[in-house]
Amino acid sequence: MALNWAMLDAKRAPVPLPNESTVTTVNPGVEVILTIPDAPPAGSSTAGGSGGSKRLKSLGGVWLTDQRFIFTTEPGSPFDSLSVPLHSILSTRFEQPTFGANFLSFEVKPSPEGGLTSGTRVEVRFKDRAMFEFVSLLEKTRERAIYMKRQMAEEESEEGLPTYTSPAESSTVDLVGGIPVDNPPSYT
Repeated sequence: MALNWAMLDAKRAPVPLPNESTVTTVNPGVEVILTIPDAPPAGSSTAGGSGGSKRLKSLGGVWLTDQRFIFTTEPGSPFDSLSVPLHSILSTRFEQPTFGANFLSFEVKPSPEGGLTSGTRVEVRFKDRAMFEFVSLLEKTRERAIYMKRQMAEEESEEGLPTYTSPAESSTVDLVGGIPVDNPPSYT
């Protein structure tokens, strides 16, 4: 997952990756809140940093593809885009608060040098449409992406195995009357 990594066209729509197809789009009318915990200090083995977190809130649009969850913002936002490979979504929750609109929250595994830290949470709210259908599509698409990634990993590991051949005859055995010459004593 990374901030500002999605390439955008002139209309601020994401440019698709090779062999990527769009599953659904909600644009505009989406609010995303990113909560980014502090990273541990450089060279330190202790977690937590200064104990605070950065919270970024923006309006824009969402694209769900067969490979990524992409959020693009309106001009003037604290960030331009958020790109999350589906296999990097660690957990999702469909929240239904007593007082307020339903929303989707998920935790992600950040990409190296992506501008986010471990424990980053994303909240997605739709302003003028129901969210349940989108959550269902996201879950199904995410499951399929994880399955396909595992299949590719299995195929790659099978391709790395050596090819087995029948062993060459390393020695010849002399037979006398159908019995090998170098038999153990009890076989003569």
